[in-house]
Amino acid sequence: MTRVETSCELDATLADMKSSTDPAGWIESAALEQPKRPFLRTPDGRELSYAALLEHSSRYAAALMSRGVVCGDRVAVQVDKSAEAVLLYVACLRLGAVFVPINVANTPNEVDFFLRDSRPRIAVIRPADRAILEPSAARAGVGHVETLGEDGAGSLIDLVRRSQAAGTPWGHVDAKAPAAIVYTSGTTGRSKGAVLLHANLGSNAAALVEAWHFTSDDVLLHTLPLFHIHGLFAAINTVLAAGACLVLLPKFDAASVLKCLPQATVYMGVPTHYTRLLRSPELNREVSAGVRLFVSGSAPLLSETHHEFLRRTGHAILERYGMTETLINTSNPYDGARKPGSVGMPLPGIRIRLAHDASTADAGAGRREDAMGVLEVTGPNVFAGYWQDPEKTQREFTADGWFKTGDIGRIDDDGYIYIVGRAKDLVISGGFNVYPKEVESELDALSGVLESAVFGVPHPDFGEGVTAVVVPEPAAVLSEADIISSMQERLARYKVPKRILLIDELPRNTMGKVQKNVLRAAYASLYDAKGVIRQ
Repeated sequence: MTRVETSCELDATLADMKSSTDPAGWIESAALEQPKRPFLRTPDGRELSYAALLEHSSRYAAALMSRGVVCGDRVAVQVDKSAEAVLLYVACLRLGAVFVPINVANTPNEVDFFLRDSRPRIAVIRPADRAILEPSAARAGVGHVETLGEDGAGSLIDLVRRSQAAGTPWGHVDAKAPAAIVYTSGTTGRSKGAVLLHANLGSNAAALVEAWHFTSDDVLLHTLPLFHIHGLFAAINTVLAAGACLVLLPKFDAASVLKCLPQATVYMGVPTHYTRLLRSPELNREVSAGVRLFVSGSAPLLSETHHEFLRRTGHAILERYGMTETLINTSNPYDGARKPGSVGMPLPGIRIRLAHDASTADAGAGRREDAMGVLEVTGPNVFAGYWQDPEKTQREFTADGWFKTGDIGRIDDDGYIYIVGRAKDLVISGGFNVYPKEVESELDALSGVLESAVFGVPHPDFGEGVTAVVVPEPAAVLSEADIISSMQERLARYKVPKRILLIDELPRNTMGKVQKNVLRAAYASLYDAKGVIRQ
């Protein structure tokens, strides 16, 4: 196995910031230095200053302590997005409790697993879920169950109101202590809990402040969920590290975003947010004039979306790359070329390399450095391991300590990284490697195609049959035969999908990632013994 590496040197500015990568310290410093500066605003006019953040998060921490929570205890949270949910997260950071965010879309059966696996001291859930989840919590040995509603009501709030927060009743939190356990999406099996340390959160936020030029004058329009690393860590922690401000919307809604955008200097979203914004005739240069930075992540951004957004607003979306286990790894530059289709270069202090082996080597590459490879990463952002699973942790790290992301990519001559797909999504058809992203790019470029997904399913002759689903643009008339004919002119024969199925929409998770595992399962019996579709 050979490797090609790219990295960004830790510059002097970030080196100086390493001494201030303590999330709890950011909050206390901001409250002392700029107590009246707003930390959080809501569309209904509510505002919390940094002084109020310090006071309220202290009360939340005191409420947790009254339920026996101490440094190192897990706090499982499945609640709707609200200012109170943010305060609960901040309280856990300051107390040293391990925050365990749970997707609000997870079923009671899935939550039952998370509770049994993480064994939290306390679970905070929505009031309406108490009757359903309390028995699961009891079986999991959870000491206390409290509720928190999006309207600021619930038993936790009652507990907070009764709690007295005098000063800071807790000690220093070690940078090497766990700060959060975030469960992976579980697309290849049972979800695993990634253990993120305070040092991981702190160093990554400091790197983003540096890379994205955050200052205390910034206002981030926040429309992301709070159970994912994008909305929870990349957004909130970066704001805290800079002493900046959040405008907190309960969820993404294009009309609400456009209404609030003039208040913001930064917007972070997923590709679906940008495509929906582009559908609105109100998106223009005037409404986005005060924004200095638009960031996209969590799923690939189509080049067409990048170009159309630039045409409509004058802003080049900055795409970055991260994952649960590593937080944010790379970013297109703030100053410099933001290449469509690329996730940029490693953040300061982070190193990334490509591991080439027989399964990922691109036979058509002119130079070894141009070959495809599995991305491996090392740096202060990389998690400590999977919760209570040392065997899986060991499997996911190389002998020299680099984390194997499972993402296939390439690095161009300028050091920019391009994600080709997941190693598990690689299709091996008739002995040839087919990278879904390459085929999807050609499909998406066809007139009338809104988006597509390419995957492999069992095929009696080829091992795996390259298969595609295509979502047509509204009012477009497409046929499978015409699309295959076009693909035969664009791609080598072995890359052309054996079948192309027209569907209304792609299955996605809550962060907009296409769920190819769902597609593979749905079409697992697509081909019969003669390689034709089953009717």
